[in-house]
Amino acid sequence: MHPPLSPSFRPLFSLFILLLLGACAAPVPSSRVHTLPNVAPVEPLQRSATLNQISEEASALRPLAQSEIGQRFLRATDALPSIAPRKAFRDDNTREFFSPAAAADLPEERRKKLAAIDLDEYRYYYTKYGTPLAYVRTLDLAASHGITDVKGLHILDFGYGSIGHLRLLASLGAHTVGIDPDSYLQALYHLSADQGLVAPAAGIYRGPAGSVTLAHGRWPKTTNMTEIVTKNGPYQLILSKNTLKRGYLKPERRTNKRQLIDLGVTDEVFLKAVQQALTPGGLMLIYNLAPKQAAADKPYLPHADARSPFTREQFTKAGLSVVALDVEDHDFVRRMGAAVGWDKDSKGEVVNDLSTNLFALYTIVRRTQ
Repeated sequence: MHPPLSPSFRPLFSLFILLLLGACAAPVPSSRVHTLPNVAPVEPLQRSATLNQISEEASALRPLAQSEIGQRFLRATDALPSIAPRKAFRDDNTREFFSPAAAADLPEERRKKLAAIDLDEYRYYYTKYGTPLAYVRTLDLAASHGITDVKGLHILDFGYGSIGHLRLLASLGAHTVGIDPDSYLQALYHLSADQGLVAPAAGIYRGPAGSVTLAHGRWPKTTNMTEIVTKNGPYQLILSKNTLKRGYLKPERRTNKRQLIDLGVTDEVFLKAVQQALTPGGLMLIYNLAPKQAAADKPYLPHADARSPFTREQFTKAGLSVVALDVEDHDFVRRMGAAVGWDKDSKGEVVNDLSTNLFALYTIVRRTQ
């Protein structure tokens, strides 16, 4: 969940920023489960360009992954299925997106103004934010703080941004829940087969199937979102990547409201909801990437302030023990960025100096009671 595509939280980033930042639920009740096809891995020559790109990125990242769960997460990419193209609709005035069914329910006059868009396999896995494999770093950090296997874990992602990493974790036995208010994601992942049980990653994991649940709206502001999160919890791990930034929630300079995030509740209410969603001893991990902040005489970049929007005192008051607060992770993220080509354009030419224009901070808290 990033700043809004009104009324959601995501801005329309430039291509440069896309390249740069490219950011334990109970089993889903049987009435809501749709078993995803058990797609066997296809031979490399038969794989699509998108799946080949994901596999190449996984190979490039393997030397950097520091944990067994990180390595298995990358290896699971070989079991990702091909996805058929799908349609959605966009309102260019409001910047809202609609699935075919949601568009059909609109008044005729508004429906006529919608533009049909085709969403291919690349958009399914990369959306607007780049490779889903950047989550490998959050798994390494979680592993270094006691989470050594995702089998059977209940994992919540606040502002999930893409289904790719959720499917990979589910293929390793995790029950993943992605929450996000972005209408683009709701329109993109509108098919019943996008959620439910996920076949184990062949040759990597042989345990019980994991699952993916997606919920679109504001949590914990709205009752229905709170019900979904509670029903599928509690969680051993809550992730949030490139969403909970101080620049988005508490900008230091005036900026366009479309670039900001409004949680809709106070910090205290939000953090208490996090604490209640976690199991005792469960972790919340905030991982934020950022470019260099603009000069004082240039427009302020909210996404460039990657610090936690919450203080140590606020975490502690909410019953969350601070394990790490705004720890610099610049070196790793620059090596990761170079591995997946964040420094290059589509022609392979170097256009960005990651050593001066890519930064990362992470914060980890643990429920104490």
